[in-house]
Amino acid sequence: MSAKQIVKAFYDLDLVKDENILSHYHKDCELRWHSSKGFTKLNYNGLEEMLEGLKQSFHSFKSRLSHLLEDGNMVTARYTIYVTSIERPEKEDTLAHFITIWEVKDGKLYKGYEISQLPDDSSESLNSYAEIKV
Repeated sequence: MSAKQIVKAFYDLDLVKDENILSHYHKDCELRWHSSKGFTKLNYNGLEEMLEGLKQSFHSFKSRLSHLLEDGNMVTARYTIYVTSIERPEKEDTLAHFITIWEVKDGKLYKGYEISQLPDDSSESLNSYAEIKV
């Protein structure tokens, strides 16, 4: 599989329902994330803890890609996360917009550089997604 196919396969998953989600991360992975709450740096164990926390809060945690660009083993993904919470499983909400640059190594997500932004209420912001072809 190409780096782009590997990243797309990851974002096609529901992060809280997939029992093998950690198998997509390299054991030496690192994610550097800039969010509205500040900077967070996560390694494999930190990602595992974060995913366990998500499973406690959400019934579903899905990405919808709008852009997926590949340059060798580097892949840039632009996407929005949609969730259904434990408290309101009948309603899907927009959580945040993301851009992540992944380095793929040994067929797994290795180094990630991520930035996120909370959603706004504009219809253009929430409906800018087309099907991604790999």
